Amino acid sequence: MDESSPLLIGDFLALTVGILVYFVGVLATRRFAVLREFNIPEPVTGGLLAALTTLGVHALFDLSISFELATRDRLLIYFFTAIGLNARLSDLVKGGRALLILLVLTLGYIVVQDVIGVIGTVLFGLPQALGVLTGSASLIGGHGTAIAWAPEIARLHGIDNAPEIGIASATFGLILASLIGGPIAKLLITRHNLTTETSDAAPMVGLPYAEEDRSAINHLTLMSALLALHLAIILGYIVNEALQEAGIMLPLFVTCLLMAIVMSNLLPRLMPRLPWPARTRSLAVISDYSLNIFLAMSLMSMQLWTLAGLAGPLLGILALQTLAAFLFIVFVLFPLMGANYEAAVLGAGFGGFALGATPTAIANMTAVTKKHGPAPNAFIILPLVAAFFVDIANAFVIGYFVT
Repeated sequence: MDESSPLLIGDFLALTVGILVYFVGVLATRRFAVLREFNIPEPVTGGLLAALTTLGVHALFDLSISFELATRDRLLIYFFTAIGLNARLSDLVKGGRALLILLVLTLGYIVVQDVIGVIGTVLFGLPQALGVLTGSASLIGGHGTAIAWAPEIARLHGIDNAPEIGIASATFGLILASLIGGPIAKLLITRHNLTTETSDAAPMVGLPYAEEDRSAINHLTLMSALLALHLAIILGYIVNEALQEAGIMLPLFVTCLLMAIVMSNLLPRLMPRLPWPARTRSLAVISDYSLNIFLAMSLMSMQLWTLAGLAGPLLGILALQTLAAFLFIVFVLFPLMGANYEAAVLGAGFGGFALGATPTAIANMTAVTKKHGPAPNAFIILPLVAAFFVDIANAFVIGYFVT
């Protein structure tokens, strides 16, 4: 049990630290070419350095540092709503086959991940009932799903530390997810000599490193983008409340994403003269800010010292999960998704959410596209699969393995 004195960093200061941590990552990326070469996102670099710093403070001064993260969670809503505003039904229709293939592959991989989790528990001497917590509950599902299912696993199987194991697995998975996507994309792009097929596409999220033209960004375009985001978020709140009343539980960011898609495909048709921020540089800036600071705050707030007692067996199981994800992406997902540049970017994203979370997937893809060029369809179909369909399917698979 941790006996250290706690230090709680308030929400506003935590946001400020998150911005600082992001710029540390930017400076590190500029300083070390290997980070650019392997498409490691800047907030990942800065966040991990910050987490290691708090680990050092804990070790040296017996001081536990934690952060209030309310603003971080709001940034997640902003980010997914911006993704929704960028979605065009014509792109979804065009990418319908790719969406279906990715969905089927992901649903299949949920089962694969849980089977590997069970095998890992056997190999490393953990109770088999924890297999799902070292599988899709904590990896594809993330911290939220692990926290939700751990008490049920503890109750059914008498494993008192199930919550700690689930959180630890999700945390280690998030680190691995942040590091695996970029190198996989680099391998695929280099091996197959891939280039973007939509070099003139407007930015979805992540302005290119060499971007210098800021003429399309001004106070009016930024405020227009923020207004559209806020209206979509308000509608998302209303729909989410209505669904909860009907007994349907969905994450808030999912309903905000869906409302933004509806707005972005309806309002410009009804009011053609209305300036709409979809796929503008201003919306890309807001998306970049929201995603990067969310991820920086998520990683910097990890309390690595709490994972020490579980590190050995979990790292062994997660090594198996990482190897499985790599092989699946390179030899199954990439060929079936078309073996092209978009498929390579999707591979980076799949590595991000298969081991971590959807924002990590988008950050991985953003790091790749900032260097190699846009992949607009990847930024539409992956969030729809990862943030909507998967949560529903994962619940059924977890329920089967738990009972």
